Amino acid sequence: MSALINTALSEPELPFYAPSGSECLLFEHAYRNQLPVLLKGPTGCGKTRFVAHMAERLGRKLYTVSCHDDLTSADLTGRYLLKGGETVWVDGPLTRAVREGAIVYLDEVVEARKDVTVVLHPVTDDRRLLPLERTGELLAAPPEFMLVVSYNPGYQNVLKSLKPSTRQRFVALEFGFPAPEEEARIVSSESGLPRERCVPLVRVANALRELTGQDIEEGASTRLVIHCASLIASGIKPEIAIEAALLQPLTDDPDVMTALARIAEIALG
Repeated sequence: MSALINTALSEPELPFYAPSGSECLLFEHAYRNQLPVLLKGPTGCGKTRFVAHMAERLGRKLYTVSCHDDLTSADLTGRYLLKGGETVWVDGPLTRAVREGAIVYLDEVVEARKDVTVVLHPVTDDRRLLPLERTGELLAAPPEFMLVVSYNPGYQNVLKSLKPSTRQRFVALEFGFPAPEEEARIVSSESGLPRERCVPLVRVANALRELTGQDIEEGASTRLVIHCASLIASGIKPEIAIEAALLQPLTDDPDVMTALARIAEIALG
């Protein structure tokens, strides 16, 4: 009995992820070959969960950075800070990942300032080096280090896109929304709502996705469908949950909201 307990404690359950193709195999081979990976796909389709799943599967520590307009290269590499009256160097997540042989994931990398991509170039080619100008160090990434970035090509405009010189440093994996039956299974697994009750929610989400780029910037993500199903599973009426979790997050325009509600009503039958 004690042996079984020890085994269970030493083998934590992987974050749930349902593969839709060969993405897990490709990611693992990219890791083995020390290749950086670019994940492309719409918001809420599972990119972040996929990275968490693969990091656990490969037994590597994961550093996740949500990129934004104010993110600088120093936020990734590190900076000098005052501690106890002394100035000390504090590593950023990219530097820690290089030192430790971990995986670092930059979510929505194009949202960061342009100087960030300059820092990434040396660690994404055959040099795999991270120069720290402020400390004078030149860190060589160990074989276990991996850089993963993501972005949503459908949402970005010409002012926020990856340059070809950056894109061509990565192995690219494209993500989309699962097939309806698979998405219903995922939503059920994540929310606890029976699969047959998730099917109409997925049908509503797919109807809303057809409006992407027209009345709304993006359609309902799988994440939103899971939120909706979770509310229903906890006792909220379906119509209230659909409005709060699937419709309201997509628009602030009252007329568009009315149209979305009508589309959801038709999709539900």
